[in-house]
Amino acid sequence: MEILKTYLDLSVFSLLGIMAFIALWFTLERLFFYAKVQVTDYPHLEMLQVDLTKNLTAISIIGSNAPYIGLLGTVLGILITFYDLGKLDTIDTGAIMTGLALALKATAAGIALAIPSIMAYNGLMRKVDVLSAQFKAQKSANNQ
Repeated sequence: MEILKTYLDLSVFSLLGIMAFIALWFTLERLFFYAKVQVTDYPHLEMLQVDLTKNLTAISIIGSNAPYIGLLGTVLGILITFYDLGKLDTIDTGAIMTGLALALKATAAGIALAIPSIMAYNGLMRKVDVLSAQFKAQKSANNQ
């Protein structure tokens, strides 16, 4: 239990930090790619969509799972709080509230990561739809 108590915050926030870095990296990479992509360079819509959707799954996975990582940190923090209080044989409401408040910071961090990740994913998917529509319009204009 002492190892968990010592490394819980470090491990949860390190994992969320790595996830945030990956989400930001892939979001920026996609934005730069979308800025320079030419739909006329692709012979087939499917090939274009493969390139357009690259790394979007990772952003979505991070956005949907970050709250669970935070929640796991919170549950383990609450477990540690109750374990420590159980060893003291006293009921100190201040210690309980402090422990619970500190445990909830992991959930807050997970949600704080999830919101911009999902927003980025949705915005990038909109750009995929726009570029795909441009491809289709250009192909149908060339066929007429």
